[in-house]
Amino acid sequence: MSLSISGKTAIVTGAAKGIGLAVARHFQAKGANVMFVDIDEPCLEAELGAEARAEGPVRMFTGDLRQKLTIANLLSATIDAFDRVDILVNASRRMAISDPLNAEDDAVEMLWQENVMTSLRLSQMTAKRMIAQAEKSGTEESLIGAIINISSIAGSKTQPGLLGYSMASAAVDQMTRSLAVALAPKGIRVNAVAIGSVMSASLKTALKDTPDWREAIVGGTPLGRIAAPDELTEVMQFLASDASGFMTGQVLQVDGGRGLLDRVVIPAF
Repeated sequence: MSLSISGKTAIVTGAAKGIGLAVARHFQAKGANVMFVDIDEPCLEAELGAEARAEGPVRMFTGDLRQKLTIANLLSATIDAFDRVDILVNASRRMAISDPLNAEDDAVEMLWQENVMTSLRLSQMTAKRMIAQAEKSGTEESLIGAIINISSIAGSKTQPGLLGYSMASAAVDQMTRSLAVALAPKGIRVNAVAIGSVMSASLKTALKDTPDWREAIVGGTPLGRIAAPDELTEVMQFLASDASGFMTGQVLQVDGGRGLLDRVVIPAF
C-alpha cells in the first residue's frame, strides 16, 4: 500500500495555526489539494493571502462550523474548487479549564459543542458528499474516503480541572469508533489521533499565561519534551493514505509516552 495522497482533496479544520496548519501544509507539500478552514479570518488571511486566491492546490474558508449552513457552504466551496473531497481532518479543537464544582461554569457545554458536535456534523455531511461522488462516478473502489479526528489523552487520563475537556475527548474517541462501524460498509475509514505533550495552539496560549506548566509537562513526558505540531503530520498522512487501508476505528496515541503514566498535574483553579 502507498503513503501517497497526491491528487486527493483534503479539508483541514483549525488550519490557521498549530496542528491544523502543520497538517494542511504537509498535505499540500505531498501533492494534495487542501481547503484550509478556520474561524480566524485575519490569521488565515495572513498565512495564505494571495496563495489561496490563485489557481492552485490551496483554498481557504472562514466561518463558524457550529452552524450547519456554514458546513454546507464549506463543502460546496470545496467541490467547486476541486470537484471532490477525499479526506477530512477535524483538527479544530479547544482546551479550557473547567471547575467541576461550579454549576454556572459553561466550559463543559462550550467544549462539547466545539470539540464534539462540530466534528460530528462535519463528518456526517462530508461522508454524505463522499458517498454521493462515488455513486455519481460509478466507482467500484472499496475505499472512498478517510476521516481523521484529533483527540487527547485526557479522554482516558483526566485531571480535576479538565472535566469538560476530558469529557469531550472521550466522546471524540467513541464518536470515532461509532462512525467507523457505521461508515465502513460505505468505504469510509474513520480514525483518530490522541495527542499529549504536543504544542497545539491551545497549549501554546496556555503556556504564555502559565509558563510554569511547561516544566510539569516536560517532566511528566517519558521522552522528555513537548513535540512540535509537524511531528504529527506523517502520522496523519499515514491515516489518510492507502497504507492504512485496513485500519478503521482506531485511536492512536502520539504523546511521547505520557499517556502511559500521566504524572502531569495542572492546577485546576
